Amino acid sequence: MLLFGFMVLQFMDAVSTLIFLRHGIGEANPLIRAALTACGNPVLALAAPKLFAMGLGFYAWRSDRHGLLRRMNWLFALCVGWNFLTLAVHGVTG
Repeated sequence: MLLFGFMVLQFMDAVSTLIFLRHGIGEANPLIRAALTACGNPVLALAAPKLFAMGLGFYAWRSDRHGLLRRMNWLFALCVGWNFLTLAVHGVTG
């Protein structure tokens, strides 16, 4: 369940980032911002870091580092919550 939750949070983070970009809200993460600048397609720019993160999540799960995965889930849950709060404050509905 931890790994599934992590994957869902990665997906939600990517979707909220794409919504940000579509509505002119800038990306705060400097690494993702650099990837977006380097790549013309935002979906491709987000795919590599998200796949890498999922690989790390899978490694944490497979190597029984469930505490680490749980903390990563909390961190990304906070990020996703912040993203959706930011969207609501900016009046973005979809």
